[in-house]
Amino acid sequence: MTAFTDTSSLTRRLAHGALAVAVAAQSFWFAPPAKAQQRGVPIVRDAEIEALVRDYVRPILKVAGLTKAGVDVILVNDDSFNAFVAGRRMFINTGALLTAETPNEIIGVIAHEAGHLADGHQERLRDQLARAQTMAVVASLLGIGATVAGAAANSGDMARAGTGIAMGGAEVARRTLLGYQRTEEAAADIAALRYLDATGQSAKGMLTTFGRFQSALALSGARIDPYQVSHPMPRDRIANLTERAQKSQHFGAMDPPALQLRHDMMRAKIAAFTGGQGATSRMFRKDARGIPALYGDAITTYLYGNPRAALSKIDALIKQQPQNAYYHEMRGDILMKATRASEAAEAYARAVKLDPSRSGLINVSYGQALLAVGTPDAVKRAVTEINKGIERDRENPSAYRPLAQAYGQLGDIGLAELASAEGEYYSGKYLDAKIFAARAQTKLKQGSPAWLRAQDIINYREAGKKRK
Repeated sequence: MTAFTDTSSLTRRLAHGALAVAVAAQSFWFAPPAKAQQRGVPIVRDAEIEALVRDYVRPILKVAGLTKAGVDVILVNDDSFNAFVAGRRMFINTGALLTAETPNEIIGVIAHEAGHLADGHQERLRDQLARAQTMAVVASLLGIGATVAGAAANSGDMARAGTGIAMGGAEVARRTLLGYQRTEEAAADIAALRYLDATGQSAKGMLTTFGRFQSALALSGARIDPYQVSHPMPRDRIANLTERAQKSQHFGAMDPPALQLRHDMMRAKIAAFTGGQGATSRMFRKDARGIPALYGDAITTYLYGNPRAALSKIDALIKQQPQNAYYHEMRGDILMKATRASEAAEAYARAVKLDPSRSGLINVSYGQALLAVGTPDAVKRAVTEINKGIERDRENPSAYRPLAQAYGQLGDIGLAELASAEGEYYSGKYLDAKIFAARAQTKLKQGSPAWLRAQDIINYREAGKKRK
């Protein structure tokens, strides 16, 4: 089941996205899912989309030497064309996935971000930030000193000069930092070319993306000082990369048709969930009877129309591709909306069996359907399935609420309280998590694994916060 935690219009995605990449300073902060949610980052969870993006990322990480680095990919529900790295996590906006018309385009973005990770740009940027801050502080102190001296000497010129020193010093520090960031962005572009070539993929998608940014800037009419932004201008990136990209023997490589189809299916799903009722029909108007268009139509009907009609549409797709796990997952979603829990459970069970990525998200959906069936046996099976999902995806906070409900129905209040504590913990609500964990301990056997996990939550202390 797709979980889009925020929705917004996509009509501004091209212009806004281009400016976001070309103008905005890149944000570098470590944000595990709980922290990201606390900071208001709208995270998207979907088994199908995550499986595809992992397939895009995996070969790039391998050639970048990052396979063992524990890099996670987080999908952000934002309609701008943007991606960034923080810690060992790569964040990719749904706007980037939606706008990229080919896998090669988004893989180029991923290769660029891998370049930042592999070359340790974040660590060096922190050093540059510290230096820039020091420069600004020194300039400010010198300026204050001159201003005070001017005031003491009753010299307006000296006082004004002091203010100018402070402001000028801060500006020098800012420009130095921006220049450093542009250098690192250019280095990540070159690294991306190496990774694409090493994986037998074309860099044409990167050039297409930068060309899109350049067109958007031209259409916006904005006049941008290239020395006042954190990224090289799109035209400069195109000029610097084109010759090198075209020298590769893989420049003419095309995405495999099966991968392109999966990409279009992903775009159809994102458009249906975020773009309103007409989004998928507009996107695929040139091929209105193609599988991606029909998939988007089925999802749109599920979201806005009659469950019976949506079921008919997804069943027609299943008839064409009976082994597609995500069609069966969507069938389960539709049946749950129609309050046909037993049939939904069967659909999710089929999806779990067929899912090549073994996503824990589908296990949790299966467990929720069993929970809705409500019989004692079904509730016990729900606990099993949800726990399977959690084993594969422990940081998914939405898995713990149905688990707590299932334990509660079975009369195991201690484990129900612990599941609630886990859900609050992975949502970043640490105080509530500690309260539930303390309540759980009163009902759990002291020293048991569950009791010890509750103690871990109680003892957790956020980085940077001192114990009182």
